[in-house]
Amino acid sequence: MTIFWLIFGVVNLFFNDFGKWTSYTWLGISLMYIAVYSFDYFNQYLTIQNGIIKENNLFGKKISLNEIKRIKKFAGDYILKTDKKELTINTQIIDPNSLAELNSELEKLNVEWN
Repeated sequence: MTIFWLIFGVVNLFFNDFGKWTSYTWLGISLMYIAVYSFDYFNQYLTIQNGIIKENNLFGKKISLNEIKRIKKFAGDYILKTDKKELTINTQIIDPNSLAELNSELEKLNVEWN
């Protein structure tokens, strides 16, 4: 998608009226895609530190491990539930070794599994 928006923006910039704001919009969209890809590439999906499990994305959620009341497995995902929050973990994008470590940490918790 990034390459498509970048090519579309450059072509639009040079072959249409120079300086139209829509041409810059396409270039802006491609730069946004590059920024999101770079962030995801250089940061791990999930981290557990100091008793807190955290999603590492722009609007990532975090939950304290001792607040988790229930863990639900649904369609390959883990849904961690507290009284106030819910965190869904997509296990299909986690490295198998890291998934084993995640399972080990979650099994240490004394919570209800569904």
